[in-house]
Parts: sequence; C-alpha cells; structure tokens
Amino acid sequence: MPTAPEVAPPAQTPEHPHPHSHPHPHPVAGAATALLAAYTPPARFLGTPTRTLLTTGVHAEVPHDERPLPHRVTATLTAAHRAGVADPYVIGAVPFDHTAPAALTVPETSHTAPPLAADPLIALPTETPDATGWRIRPVPAPEEYRAGVAAAVDRMWRGDFSKVVLARTLELTAPAPLDLPAMLQRLARRDPAGYVFALPTAPGRTLIGASPELLVSRRGHKIVANPLAGSAPRSADLAEDVRRAAALLESAKDLHEHAVVVDGVHQALAAHCTELTVPARPTLVRTATMWHLSTTVTGTLTDPAVSALELACALHPTPAVCGTPTATAREVIRATEPFDRGFFTGVVGWGDAKGDGEWVVTIRCAEAGERSLRLYAGAGVVAASDPEAETAETGAKFRTFLNAVGATL
Repeated sequence: MPTAPEVAPPAQTPEHPHPHSHPHPHPVAGAATALLAAYTPPARFLGTPTRTLLTTGVHAEVPHDERPLPHRVTATLTAAHRAGVADPYVIGAVPFDHTAPAALTVPETSHTAPPLAADPLIALPTETPDATGWRIRPVPAPEEYRAGVAAAVDRMWRGDFSKVVLARTLELTAPAPLDLPAMLQRLARRDPAGYVFALPTAPGRTLIGASPELLVSRRGHKIVANPLAGSAPRSADLAEDVRRAAALLESAKDLHEHAVVVDGVHQALAAHCTELTVPARPTLVRTATMWHLSTTVTGTLTDPAVSALELACALHPTPAVCGTPTATAREVIRATEPFDRGFFTGVVGWGDAKGDGEWVVTIRCAEAGERSLRLYAGAGVVAASDPEAETAETGAKFRTFLNAVGATL
C-alpha cells in the first residue's frame, strides 16, 4: 500500500476578532452551528477558517461607477462610519468580470462566532436531501466542452498562449422551491474547514457554495494567499484515494499547471511586499470530493495601508481561474464558453475599514433562483491536457454541489 502523502491544513489568517466582535479564547460549542442554523435568505452567511458570520439587512450598498472597486468600498465604509456604524465592514461577492457590478454591502446587523471547524457540533450528521426530481441540462454538452478543450490545446501547441481555464455548467430545475438553508447545512458539514457562503447577488438570486481556495487575507501588515491548481478526484477506497493523492504530487502536467499559478500570484504580490515566502514545492489539500495541489504564500506588506481587497483586485483573476497570458485567456474563455460566468470564479469575502479581510476564489458554487440552480465547474487546460480527462475533472468538481442537493449526473 502506498505511503500517505503529507496533507497541509487549510491556509488561514491568525485568529483575530471580526469587527463588531471580541476574541474567542474559549470557543463555545454550538456558537458557529447556531449561526449556520439561523441562516435564511436573504441573509448573508460566510464561514471561514477564522470566523463564522451571519448578517441581516443592508445599511449601505457599494455603488457601481467608474471608480476602482477598492475606492468605492473605502468611500462606502467611511460614510457608514460617519453615519454611526461602529467598525463597519463590507461582505459579499465580486464577479469574474471586474467591470460588472459587485454585490457588496455594509450589513445592518452582524453576528459572529468562531470557525465552523472549531465547533464540535458541526460533526453531527445532516438530513439526507430529498429526491426532488431534478431536471439537469449540461451547458455546453460534454462533447462540446471536449471540443473546446481540444481546440485550446491545439492553439497552445502553436504557441498562442500557455494556459486557459475552461468551465462548463449544469442547469438544474426542481419541481418545488429550493431549500437553501438545508443545502448550506450539507455544504458546511461536508467541508467545515473550507470557505462556505450564501450571499444574495440580485433580488431572488443567491450565490451559494463551499470553496477550498483562499485568494488573499490580510491582518495588519501580514498577508496569506493559497493558490490551488492541479486536481484529482477522491476515491471512497482508502488505498486508491492515497494512490491518487501521491500520483497528483508527482504529475508533471499538474505540477506545471500549479507552477504557472503560483508564479502569477508571486509576481502580483511581490510588488506590495518587503518579504514574501513561496515554498518550492506544493503540498496537498483535500475536500470531500477532490485533492488539490496547494501552495501557501505568506508575506509582509511594504505599505500597511494596502487593503486586503486591493490585493485581491491585484491578484484577480489568477491563472487558476483564467489562464496566462490573462488577456488572451479571457478572449479564449469568451469565445469558448456559451454562458456568462457571472460571479463564478470571482471573489467572495469580507473587508473592514482598517484594510483587514479575507477574500476567497468563488468556486464549487451555484447561483440559485426560486426553483433553479446553475452549477459551475472549470478545469485548467495546458498543452499536456487531455479533453476526456478535463471533462471528467469538471464532473468530479460538480459532485460537491450535486451531493448537497441529492442530484446525480
């Protein structure tokens, strides 16, 4: 039997109080799961490895105009403070297309608790999803997705670009209104150490998911980024699961794909840091359904006035969700994907007036309507990619959400 490979814990910022809260030196059992149980749309829920947040109401929305997003957020937080909001912060989602409107708000009321993973009650089983009679339509069809991957690989062999991330979707329709709180419970209990979210993006629309990938976090002058690239599906058989993990650590194709992403993150952050630590080789992180190559990058800011959101905007989109060179990859995505990504492969998180915050890559997610879900999954395509394997990888990534709603392909 193969030796179990080293698995890294999720990257996270040091535990520190959220605005409107106090440190939690002695976490109370049930505090985080109580917030999870209290979620009902259109509230905002965000669980990270450092905190659990549940907010209701909207004090202010971040406007959409020609100013850079960090400037708009700063102006909104400044106005909220002047209006009497103590330690205001924003929470919400930023789309893949940075020119499209974000869905960021200063909440009216906010509740915070320790991380879900620190709450022993998170291990309690959740109810099995009911068989709802889902109708599932893939967009594009799998054969069209494979053709798009093959066309991208051909262009890479001609030297046009070196990587692109191509996504596909599943459109699910239910005969009855969706139970979003139950979906969120199942997502959170399957991967409590990740980043779990349910955030309204428009009237009657909710972005819901469980992402394993931290784009960037900031506490004071210390920053952390955790790019993931290179994946393999988990197996229910322990020996096979370990074999897949070990093979991923030795895969030349996946290590190359990962190196491209880490180099992009390194270059983007180096301009803002006096110190930057980038491990030479990746480790592994696991979710309930996937293994991922992972590198935890840590740094010290040159200018402590640079906010977590400014860093997120400097990093977004990384080669992990777009490709490289970025402009060419965007063009390939627009020409190949027959849908608008919306908030998929954008950013979700929170940020306060001091510049601290956590911003997460929006993957393993769906956009929910009253009776519909659009699930998204993407795969990094490089010259060594096989269209069949990339289609299978996206299918494995869909399992995170399909399992949460009781649907099968």
